[in-house]
Amino acid sequence: MTLLSILFGLFFLSVLGLYWSAPGRSLKLWVLLAASLVFYSSLQFQYVPLLLVMMIMTYRIGIGLSAPIDWRIENENWQFAQHDWNRRRLRLLIVGIGLNVLLLLGFKYIPFFGAVLGNWLKLPALTTGAATLGQTLIAPLGISYFCFECIAYLVDVYRGAPATFDWLKFSAYKLYFPKLLSGPITRFHPLAAQFQAQPSLTTPQIAEGLWLIACGAVKKLLIADHLATLVNLSFDNIARAGSGDLWLAIAAYGFQLYFDFSGYVDVARGLSALLGITLPQNFNFPYFSASIADFWRRWHMTLGDWLRNYLYFPLGGSRQGLVRTCLNLMVVMIIAGLWHDAGWGFIVWGALHGLFLVVHRLTDALSERWGWLRAGWKSVPGTLLGWGLTQASVLFAWIFFRLPNLQDSLLVVQRLWGHPADVQFAQKIYVETFQSDRLHLSLLLLALFGGMTLVYTVNRWLKLRLNWPVKLLLVPLCLFAAWLLAPNESPPYIYFDF
Repeated sequence: MTLLSILFGLFFLSVLGLYWSAPGRSLKLWVLLAASLVFYSSLQFQYVPLLLVMMIMTYRIGIGLSAPIDWRIENENWQFAQHDWNRRRLRLLIVGIGLNVLLLLGFKYIPFFGAVLGNWLKLPALTTGAATLGQTLIAPLGISYFCFECIAYLVDVYRGAPATFDWLKFSAYKLYFPKLLSGPITRFHPLAAQFQAQPSLTTPQIAEGLWLIACGAVKKLLIADHLATLVNLSFDNIARAGSGDLWLAIAAYGFQLYFDFSGYVDVARGLSALLGITLPQNFNFPYFSASIADFWRRWHMTLGDWLRNYLYFPLGGSRQGLVRTCLNLMVVMIIAGLWHDAGWGFIVWGALHGLFLVVHRLTDALSERWGWLRAGWKSVPGTLLGWGLTQASVLFAWIFFRLPNLQDSLLVVQRLWGHPADVQFAQKIYVETFQSDRLHLSLLLLALFGGMTLVYTVNRWLKLRLNWPVKLLLVPLCLFAAWLLAPNESPPYIYFDF
């Protein structure tokens, strides 16, 4: 059962009917929990017990972190008791984080690190065993998001947020099916507050939910999946592609990744809106950012928020000098690259973004010292230059994200300038597949960016919004267009792999 399928549509309509007909908050949460278990079981039934065990352990550790100190202790022993209490809580937090990190390492990184160690230590048996394990071991879907949310909950409780003693509420939060596979990453307490409130459903809310689902379907089926054909064919034939072909494929992949992932989030938020629940926004026109720091405030916003709150700030953030700040940025972004998946390409992608953020921070430091530089960056030419540098940096880094095998990604980098294409490449890719040529496909990408610019201008600068009757009228048109014009075989969401 996959999103945007007829089977999922029937499943969700059934859940919707049961949810809104269930009297009381507890029964509604039971409906959500049961629906989440059925949904995940339809994809990977074998990992349901593992997720349940990790969820229960996180729940129990959270309760342990909130256990109060014994107030009956005599005054002279109070200081020692408080010290022991703090140490016990810290040990519990380390255990909780360690279990989640070990779960991630076991499924996603052991084969990679085993192969690396085998190559470094010249142990062919270890390398072969790691390769075999990597081919046979399939990571649970959504495991990265699942573990990050568990870690966030434990850290929040350790910092003073109240732990929940409501197992049903915590289970419904952790396994909530619209966000379970690819986010957005949500904290427990904001979502639990919505579970606690008596949900209601208004006509504008129904219209907004349907509109988000329709937008997600258009992004995924109508745009991302067609771009995937060009991207896959081009990167599967790197040896035959010319420099212009590779640049076109890189730009197409940047758009594909955005529309694929933001389309999933739109569907997840739309499904939640029909259940009376609001999920956080995850994208805010990232390709219109004029700096790399602004890009990370707009791209995968909930991951960026997690990295800041649970990694960057604990490392010291920007409070310990410029050198330490730059080091923290590099560490955080390398970890962000590894979080996506195990592979040297993801490490390079994270390191590149760390380097870009370091350069931005150094430029900011110089701008604070030199007023003319600050004024130059704030001018219209400076803003345009910043936008161009940002997008060029992001697109260049996508090479390593799309091709985590460094042999492939470095070959693409080597052939970005002055390399002619094989004579059969254009015939096979452009003519036979798309009945077009590279120029027209490039113009289509420019038109797509022009459409994004129009939407950005209307939303950001003109502050115009469609009212709910118009959205309701457009929903069936969008869904019909997505269904009619979608490719015959729709690839899975890209972020399901992470």
